[in-house]
Amino acid sequence: MQIKPILLVVDMQNGFCGKRGSFDKFGFNIEPYRAIIPNLKKTIDYFRSRTTPIYYAKAIREASGLDLLDRVHKILPESRREKIDDMHLCIKDTWDADIIDEIYPKPTDYIVEKRRDSVFQDTEFELWLRSFGADTIIFTGIDSYICVESSARDAFNKGYDVIMLNDCVASREENLHIASLAEISEAYGWVMTSDELIGKIENQELALSGVETPPAYQVTSKVQ
Repeated sequence: MQIKPILLVVDMQNGFCGKRGSFDKFGFNIEPYRAIIPNLKKTIDYFRSRTTPIYYAKAIREASGLDLLDRVHKILPESRREKIDDMHLCIKDTWDADIIDEIYPKPTDYIVEKRRDSVFQDTEFELWLRSFGADTIIFTGIDSYICVESSARDAFNKGYDVIMLNDCVASREENLHIASLAEISEAYGWVMTSDELIGKIENQELALSGVETPPAYQVTSKVQ
């Protein structure tokens, strides 16, 4: 089987999974997020060596709070509230919103800034995929049952094939993480480990066909 994939890394930002980032300061358990970093780094390095395009999705918010969920929704679960006074995080162009050092983007990688769960929502992501000729998205990152799953569902419904790497996605809620993987496997695509996917490629069960990639959006220097 031949595929034209891109590798998508969702929300691996200092604010969510970095030491001294917002979630860490709020007292949330970020260890499930950090546990996938070694596998994620290995996977990124492998696909970069195969010249597969690497995309990083970043969840951002305006400093003014204009785009907070609380501004839009009257009905909102408590766990999703974004209170500007004490839960305002990943503000655009700050260290908190930047990608963690361990897997920091290279100048040849692509950055998609999003303000909602799905990487497709009000972003240039699909335009880039279509112009490059990609047909498959390999999903990694956090949180598996929120932004990763939302993006995977949208990808499937827009006609893209879905591969989710279960050792490269994570959640702070283990039961919801397991349920999300089961749903993706049952209804939307493949769920496997990074080693299983790499094995399929190395054994030539899967053939990677390159996508047409114009010069990448240049990754700016790290925010201090």
